[in-house]
Formats: sequence, structure tokens, C-alpha cells
Amino acid sequence: MTPKYEIGQKVIITPVKNQHLSPRDSDIGAYAGRSGKVMDYYWINTGRGEAFYIYTVRLGADDKDIVLHEDEMQAYRE
Repeated sequence: MTPKYEIGQKVIITPVKNQHLSPRDSDIGAYAGRSGKVMDYYWINTGRGEAFYIYTVRLGADDKDIVLHEDEMQAYRE
């Protein structure tokens, strides 16, 4: 499985609707609709032959980094 987004790619933060948050999860709703740039990504193997990617995204104006799952963002289209 290859990553959906590449380093340097611009993305829009789109929280998953009806997502149940556990105490260890954080709510990214405050960042919804904001754009950022993928700075890095990492893959995690679930041990069942599956892998998923998490991404470090730098928000534009804030110069703040946040970590997102693939389903929490989409490619920026100008």
C-alpha cells in the first residue's frame, strides 16, 4: 500500500463525520477547512497484513504541525 499524499502536497483538513472520539484521540474540528502542507508521513503495520499512514501537516498561517490520518484530509484543489 502506498501513501495517498506526498511530502510537500497541499491538503485541506476535513474531519470524519460522526467520528467517535476516545479519550486518547483529539478533536481536529477546530482545524476543519484549513489548509496545510504535508511535511512527513509514517506507516503503521497493524499486524494483520494491513498498514495505514499518518501524516504531519504544517498549517499555513500558524506554522503549527498537527498529525492526521488519511481520512481526515483531502487534496487541495486550486
